[in-house]
Amino acid sequence: MALEVHVVTPEREVWSGEASMVIARGVEGEVGVLAGHAPMLIRLAIGPLRIQDGGEEVFSVVDGGFLHVTSAGEATRVDVLATSASLASEIDVERERRRVAELEARTVDKDDIEVQTELAKALARVNLRG
Repeated sequence: MALEVHVVTPEREVWSGEASMVIARGVEGEVGVLAGHAPMLIRLAIGPLRIQDGGEEVFSVVDGGFLHVTSAGEATRVDVLATSASLASEIDVERERRRVAELEARTVDKDDIEVQTELAKALARVNLRG
């Protein structure tokens, strides 16, 4: 049984291919998808996305969006539709660390949702790359 994966944003297709498992962070917790998974639609949180294929792993970070699973016959398809997504190899860790410091300095008002969201995105990228 095959697991076909597509990670897309409004600007581009970030990654596509076959995998053995996809692990994503939904707003209600983590979810893992294997071939043959039941159809599902979940809202994604800002956080990591792991795509496994045997011994290989592709690491990405998504800024929200949706994960949609469909199964037909012997094929299971996972579509990750994200507002923004980056592969780990595309992330400039030093730039993201500077962004975290800048946003933390602006975080005077804990009720500023926009700053808190941008900070969460920057931290997710830094945490993915270490």
